[in-house]
Amino acid sequence: MAGRRLTMEEAISEAFAQEMERDPNVFIMGEDVGVYGGIFGATQGLIEKFGPERVMDTPISETGFIGAAAAGMRPVAELMFVDFFGVCMDQIYNHLAKNTYMSGGNVRLPVVITTAIGGGYNDAGQHSQCLYGVFAHVPGLKVVVPSNAYDAKGLLIEAIRDDNPVLYMFHKGIMGLPWMAYFEGSTTEVPEEPYTIPFGQARVVREGKDLTIVTLSQMVHKAVIAAEMLAKEGIEAEILDLRTLVPLDREAVLASVAKTGRLLVADEDYLGFGLTGEIAAIVGEHLDRIALRAPIKRLGVPNVPIPYSRPLEQFVIPQVEHIVAAAKETMQGHLASGGRA
Repeated sequence: MAGRRLTMEEAISEAFAQEMERDPNVFIMGEDVGVYGGIFGATQGLIEKFGPERVMDTPISETGFIGAAAAGMRPVAELMFVDFFGVCMDQIYNHLAKNTYMSGGNVRLPVVITTAIGGGYNDAGQHSQCLYGVFAHVPGLKVVVPSNAYDAKGLLIEAIRDDNPVLYMFHKGIMGLPWMAYFEGSTTEVPEEPYTIPFGQARVVREGKDLTIVTLSQMVHKAVIAAEMLAKEGIEAEILDLRTLVPLDREAVLASVAKTGRLLVADEDYLGFGLTGEIAAIVGEHLDRIALRAPIKRLGVPNVPIPYSRPLEQFVIPQVEHIVAAAKETMQGHLASGGRA
């Protein structure tokens, strides 16, 4: 149906349903994924279609979620909040991530772990993190972070069909939940038929000539609003949505920065030892082909727990105004010269 628009929660649920219809080895387990439909709506309606044997509500025991892939199944485990991953990290970074390598390629582990990330709604330090940089750091894990409904469906189907362990991380603030304020740009046209989006292909959300903003997830929508504000002041920002961290589309980053000569990395994960530093390093290692016209600028969460207080939370998580200010700092020489720099 032309023009059919879905929220991210609807697109994710549809992807699950289509893959479960296509492949009987796909099943879902997690806390409140069945009758409740997932607290963020990602599994709504699935238990009615496929029953409790393929959409399994589990106890609050994340350590029991990881398993059946080595026996030929294609499990999807929802761990609800990425903040909860600590209780099953051994299974994730010592077993899922490494056992294909340690078996000489004889064991396939087609597991998808889905989880909600991000803050912005005052849920404090144990329910508001992103942490995708932690998992991108571990060899053997693919890390997927969609920013809109179209990407959410295509990337999830690609993840379920992948023979490697994939972490699929959706931001609560762009799911389209009626009980939570969200960025409406994440609700997009989504085809009814199944489709895939290959991993490692970043998307140019907005073209520009003066500055590259590299980002992902909910920060894409903040960057778009910031770019519209910057355009009114004569600054044309190019926005690059990474879509996946592993694999990472390094060439797209380098091509955009080579075009604009300026880089701002905007991220909701922690600033230290994370995505912003990785992107900055990639560009810094290729100055033989990139003529930077300004120092690289990084925006991220300072190395503090996410505060419960709304003013403090908005202070530590980069907002639209922070992106605008950082972009103007990066463009300072250009502006001082009347746009000739």
